[in-house]
Amino acid sequence: MLVAARLQPGFSAGPTLGGMTGHSYSSAAPMPRGLEIAHGGEDRRRAGLAGPLWLGASSLLALLVVWAVAELVPAAHVRDATLLGHFLARDYGSFHSLADHLPRLLNPLLFTLWSVALVLIAFARERPRVALAVALVLALAPLSAEILKPLLAHSHLAVGQTQVDAASFPSGHSTAAAILAMSAVLVAPSRLRPAVAALGAAFALAIGAALLVRGAHMPSDVLGGYLLALAWAAAAVAGVRVFERRRPPGAVAG
Repeated sequence: MLVAARLQPGFSAGPTLGGMTGHSYSSAAPMPRGLEIAHGGEDRRRAGLAGPLWLGASSLLALLVVWAVAELVPAAHVRDATLLGHFLARDYGSFHSLADHLPRLLNPLLFTLWSVALVLIAFARERPRVALAVALVLALAPLSAEILKPLLAHSHLAVGQTQVDAASFPSGHSTAAAILAMSAVLVAPSRLRPAVAALGAAFALAIGAALLVRGAHMPSDVLGGYLLALAWAAAAVAGVRVFERRRPPGAVAG
């Protein structure tokens, strides 16, 4: 019997739980370390993608909602024009002259120079995936705004002597300003990101205010540009996380 017990798989003749002999009961074998790390990395990648994907989808949905309300709801037409009228009627002092110059910081040549500078900074920090993502969204975000304008064109109420063109949604300038600011945050080191984010937000808001003070866009146009840029920035973060290699243990994120 003893020999048979030793030959029978899963049967133990030695001490077991409670000092009894017979079948031994044990927990499942631990996962090999390599597989455990790979499994954990996959979970982290999925969790890391959920945030930017959700943000991007929400931004696009909000963009469509803003456009639909601005075009289809008569009360929204009036509200949009009323808000623009408030910007046009106020006396902003020296900001009026500044508002004429701020959008020029985003002319094609200067915007290209800012974009190239951010890409070079990302390469200098040895983050080629971030450099590629930033280069793509800086090119595609303003381009997508110009493509959408004729497709989403709708008439606006006149505000005094100011009549905004029908093909104005979303604002290309607010899109460019916001995607430039968000790209700077992606490129910046972790310790500098709060300061860069604050400066970038101030820059994007200043550009939006300048557009309204000059009567170049409706408030809904400016908001649409911000939302479009946010969708592209979320896509950039998702793309980087998809293609980013797993960092070795102890690596410090930039």
